[in-house]
Amino acid sequence: MKRVAVTGLGAICPLGNDALAAYQSACAGRSGIRRLDEALAERLGSPIGGIAPLSAADHFEPAKSRMLDRVSQFALIASREAMSRAHVDATQLDGGRTGVFFGTGMGGAHTMDEGYATLYGERSERVKPFTVLMGMYNAPAAWISMEYGLRGPSLTYSSACSSSTVAIGEAWLRISRGELDMALAGGSEAPLSYGSLKAWEALHTLATVDNTDPSASCKPFSKDRSGMVLAEGAAVLVLENWEHAVSRGAPIYGEVLGYGIATDIGHITRPSIEGQAAAMMAALAAAQVDPSEIHAINAHGTGTPANDATETAAIKAVFGPRAYDIPVSATKSVHGHLLGASGALECLLSLMGMQNRTVLPTMHLSTPDPTCDLDYVPNAARKSASLATMLSNSFAFGGTNAVLVLRAVDACT
Repeated sequence: MKRVAVTGLGAICPLGNDALAAYQSACAGRSGIRRLDEALAERLGSPIGGIAPLSAADHFEPAKSRMLDRVSQFALIASREAMSRAHVDATQLDGGRTGVFFGTGMGGAHTMDEGYATLYGERSERVKPFTVLMGMYNAPAAWISMEYGLRGPSLTYSSACSSSTVAIGEAWLRISRGELDMALAGGSEAPLSYGSLKAWEALHTLATVDNTDPSASCKPFSKDRSGMVLAEGAAVLVLENWEHAVSRGAPIYGEVLGYGIATDIGHITRPSIEGQAAAMMAALAAAQVDPSEIHAINAHGTGTPANDATETAAIKAVFGPRAYDIPVSATKSVHGHLLGASGALECLLSLMGMQNRTVLPTMHLSTPDPTCDLDYVPNAARKSASLATMLSNSFAFGGTNAVLVLRAVDACT
């Protein structure tokens, strides 16, 4: 198995329009969650969300923009930053040995919502000619492949909230086996359309608005948590064979050591301790890392009553009494739940935190819950002298649980 370096990072999300801005906001506990625009919010029971700062005109020519759903726009913007940070000259790439591994839970939701409104609301006989191309789930990966002339695998993973973690893990597998030299891996999501928001409301999983401070509505692991907050954006990593990265003098932001996956089969939405623990154990085994070597955990931490209690119990099942000594961060408290893109964003934030010897905070945790009694780094970031190896958890509706093992750059050179 070959080592896999992370040589590029890119993001656009509610915390900022690039990776550094996102990290700085997460570290400072600045929430990107806010009340939605009145036109969208007036018919919603939970009119809050995490909105990414996107102006398509700043990034795309009008003709191209018309062919891109918001989900593809996010994907291309994050990919451009990741490639730039990786110091990749696309003209020098071996396109046949470079792939795209991308996750999304809902694809081109805005395009599909608009099409249905046109057909059923306006009773029109016509929709936009590019509706299929904009709405299809593999559009983000396809656009990235075309932008950089990548002829290797272009694969889209849709396993709900674990989609981009699966994408990163599968890219890691291909590179570690020597099948590829490089991959762009991550995810994108744009679920803040009216139809999508109403569908999520019908599941009764969304947070109620904190009327004192709407930006504090997502409260992972707190006793007064009420649900998750939907958000949009994208995050992309450039993964690269370690020797290939070193030979071209690429910056190295960290290393992906392993990836584990396990499936809950009891209920399509209800998580299980066994399934989550199995995914963490599988990741540790793939990475050949002992549980005693894990210094921090990026939790799935959605802020729903069921997930947070289950995840707490699963961490205890894996780490035993030492679970109480491991700092656990839930950054969805400030960026919301980007569904299929959450895992990639949280992986990116974890890598940047390790670079800076900083454990990111779980914000808005003001009321302790006896069933959630671990060290969740409440309300303020924490410096840590020993932050070499982390887990990043993603657990999903449909039961696909995926976990990454990450190592800090100064620990893996």
